[in-house]
Amino acid sequence: MRLFHAATALAATSALALTLTACGNGSGNDASGDQSSAPASSPSASATGGAQTENAGTTKDAGSSTGGGSTGSSTGGGTGTTAGGSGGGTGAGRCHTAGLGFSFGSGDGKVSSSDDQQQLAVVLKNKTSAACTIQGFPGVDLKSSGGSWSLTRSGATPKKVTLAAGSSTTFTITFLPWNQGNGTEFKATSVVVTPPNETTSTTLAWPGGSVLLQDGATHPGTYTGPVGG
Repeated sequence: MRLFHAATALAATSALALTLTACGNGSGNDASGDQSSAPASSPSASATGGAQTENAGTTKDAGSSTGGGSTGSSTGGGTGTTAGGSGGGTGAGRCHTAGLGFSFGSGDGKVSSSDDQQQLAVVLKNKTSAACTIQGFPGVDLKSSGGSWSLTRSGATPKKVTLAAGSSTTFTITFLPWNQGNGTEFKATSVVVTPPNETTSTTLAWPGGSVLLQDGATHPGTYTGPVGG
């Protein structure tokens, strides 16, 4: 009987030891499972990844705004709009030779009876469909079969003139006609007109007679005035 009880106690002790060992091994597996599940769910990694994705999206938007939006619009469209707006108020851009019509007006006549100077108005008409501005002295060259004479300018102050589509302005050529015995004759046949700030000219037939040549004079009796003056 003693042997039976001893065997039974030994078996119970062994069973208890095996149970404790098994429980200890299960606890270790749970801890290992917790550690491996942290990277899987990885709250911090997920937040970081989300922030990177969001930042990438923000960078893309900013690039779109800078390239095609704000910068492109304000550099290209902004400048163009400013120029157009300013031009609209002051007559748009500068008048060009190709957009102007040239003719003579009815303003010729004596300026002074003492020296018999005469005055010839040259009309500049805006032929375009948009307003333009013109300011300054035109280039005026009298031509003859023997040469050319570039006229000097008067002392008048030029003013800016705005020409609406189809409207006109004038400038004046003051000249001293030649009379027999009063100096060298310049037999003008045409006049070449170059609008202010332009390099392209227009040639008109000279409607007057011979002009007293004073191309070397300090204050010649033949000269040109400013546009609109």
